[in-house]
Amino acid sequence: MGTLGFWRLAQADPDWIAAVDPDGTEHRAGDLLARANRLVHGLRGLGLQPGDGICGLVPNGADGLVLYLAALQAGWYYTPINWHLTGPEIGYIVADSEARAFFVDERHAEEGMRGAAESGLAPDRVFGFGRVEGTRPVSDLTDGQPDTAPEGRTAGATMHYTSGTTGRPKGVRRPLNGLDPDDAAELMTFLLAMFGITPGKENAHLVTSPNYHTAVTQFGGTALHMGHTLVYMDKWDSEELLRLCEKYRVTNSHMVPTHFKRLLALPDDVKRKYDLSSLKWMIHAAAPCPVPVKWAMFEWWGDCVYEYYAATEGGGTLATPEGWKKHPGTVGTAWPISELLIVDDNLEPVPTGTPGTIYMKMAGATFEYKGDRAKTEANRLKDHFTVGDIGYLDEEGFLFLCDRKADMIISGGANIYPAEIENELMVHPKVADVAVFGIPDEEWGEQIKAVIEPAPGLDPSPELAAEILDSLQGRLSKMKWPRSIDFIEEMPREPNGKLLKRKLRDPYWKDHDRAI
Repeated sequence: MGTLGFWRLAQADPDWIAAVDPDGTEHRAGDLLARANRLVHGLRGLGLQPGDGICGLVPNGADGLVLYLAALQAGWYYTPINWHLTGPEIGYIVADSEARAFFVDERHAEEGMRGAAESGLAPDRVFGFGRVEGTRPVSDLTDGQPDTAPEGRTAGATMHYTSGTTGRPKGVRRPLNGLDPDDAAELMTFLLAMFGITPGKENAHLVTSPNYHTAVTQFGGTALHMGHTLVYMDKWDSEELLRLCEKYRVTNSHMVPTHFKRLLALPDDVKRKYDLSSLKWMIHAAAPCPVPVKWAMFEWWGDCVYEYYAATEGGGTLATPEGWKKHPGTVGTAWPISELLIVDDNLEPVPTGTPGTIYMKMAGATFEYKGDRAKTEANRLKDHFTVGDIGYLDEEGFLFLCDRKADMIISGGANIYPAEIENELMVHPKVADVAVFGIPDEEWGEQIKAVIEPAPGLDPSPELAAEILDSLQGRLSKMKWPRSIDFIEEMPREPNGKLLKRKLRDPYWKDHDRAI
């Protein structure tokens, strides 16, 4: 099988090009290793101990990769932060994660520094990549530090933030395993091995989405530990993806169905222009993929399109090209280390073919929502957990999704949580009641719709809608803003106050199928 794990690979072949930045800058493995080692020494000088956390607000590229590699060999939790968030949202995550150092790239300086101020983190623990006023340059930490491996290396982990019905994101925190980082990296490669992906420097993994997503970090990091070169995209561009696949002989990537829809929209001459013969394992997830879209991708790219269903918390299922073609629309069968359980409202298992709530279990993997034991326990059934999706299993154990999480909106592969938006809109004095949900969108899968009951005495108008939307400025990132507002005379609620959101949402989906 050969050597696995970045640190071993980098020592054995320091000249291996381990990463390529979006601007084409190539990074030798030996240089990345030296940078990560110096960073560990520097942060230890600040007093960081195993179990502590660091946060990064950095674009795709080598700087974020160095933070990841440092944390994973020093026993720290690394939290990459969504750069679309506002200062208060960033500050909440830095504070909640108990970060002992925060790294901000100059591209995200304004909101990053607002976040740093909100978090209460001491200013001398905020470091800038590039020119970020009010931070210490990262070189303050690393200059003069040895590039040798730190003593007492122990495996760290990423801690990504995922939202829930409360609207406040929660860190998904797994216990540290205490393993040697090289051994932990080798274990990580099981994830990609399930898809049939093989190690070797003849492979390249294309990073098409922001690295703050759990799956993007996991699949990219694991590919690196298998000796694959990471090729970073700065932002999505359909033809650029094809160009990079040809130039770097990309063998694998991680995508969402929205990417497929945009690729298929390219003119035929553009699609034919690039040599895609290197593609072997193009993996997608995060949102249901319309069956016709998937068939079209198979016709174009051949049998290299794999799908899975999972969550930040763990999981899941895997649909091989062969399995999906025999069961179109499936998200696959359980991973070898996973179990699926479909239950009714009484938490009793349902018969084959009957929809119910999907519970999953992953061998040897436990987690908690940081600081929220009640939420952790509420989503458990013995040692299984759920994220609230509805689905069913066929006779051969293939899982089909029937409905999304009760309220979550998936737009362009990003999870958007209505409760957080509703909470922000409700504070407006001209809003009496509000409901936020997803409605069909040809390009994004879903777009955000707000239905508002105006305060007594107010008439609905475009001006009122614009005023309410404008109140979100600086409090909620633009990606979470409703695309449109409809007004309603009275919000449908049960006597106990429970909002009947389905009554509002269903008319918009009348001629669309929210299921796969």
